[in-house]
Amino acid sequence: MDMNRKQFLVRGLTGAAALAAGAMAQGQLVDTRADWRERDFRRLMARPARYRQVYDIVAINHGTFLNNIKNSLNGFQFGLDLTPRQFHVVAALHGPANLLNLDDAAWARYPLGEFIGLKDPKTGRWARRNLFLHGSADARDHDPDSERSVYQDKSITGLKRRGVNFLACHTAMEEQSRAMIARFRLQEKPQAMVRTLLSQHLLPGTFVVAAMVMAVALLQTDGHFSYITVP
Repeated sequence: MDMNRKQFLVRGLTGAAALAAGAMAQGQLVDTRADWRERDFRRLMARPARYRQVYDIVAINHGTFLNNIKNSLNGFQFGLDLTPRQFHVVAALHGPANLLNLDDAAWARYPLGEFIGLKDPKTGRWARRNLFLHGSADARDHDPDSERSVYQDKSITGLKRRGVNFLACHTAMEEQSRAMIARFRLQEKPQAMVRTLLSQHLLPGTFVVAAMVMAVALLQTDGHFSYITVP
């Protein structure tokens, strides 16, 4: 009887370990407080600035929101004659837009373009590069009225150079990885894909938050950021 009970306990523990291992392989849909850098996020949020603005972006929509962010920067800098240190703009990307936080190599490695229905106008095929990462501005052109000016550059790289903070959503990355693996029958575990995307392909300077809908709330309530979204 004791032996049967012992065997039962061993089998139960073995099964629990297998379930835990399986859960780790599937990925972590929810970040706990210990999983993300909340202190660093609050430091980013508290950056000294007279005006603060957060763009809550889900849809890519041909990158329209990037042009709006560029217009915000120019409005603050030239319309109000402020220095870049006096305003702080944050781009909170989640949903399909979350994938714009990844480099060209990620877009070439995984079927991101087909996954979100984004085609490359140069090839007419599903995008295999981040279409909004680089611009064609002339770094020597500082005339705000020139279309080639750095002040008219609405690429992600150009906006980052001007101090815009881009945020990526961990929850969205987990959900998107699972969905891509299922849809395209990829031979990769969700957690491995998420780890690869965030450790090898995240654009420099991009900050990962536990959940973007939570981060936007913190930016509004604790950081006093004005809220705007672009359809």
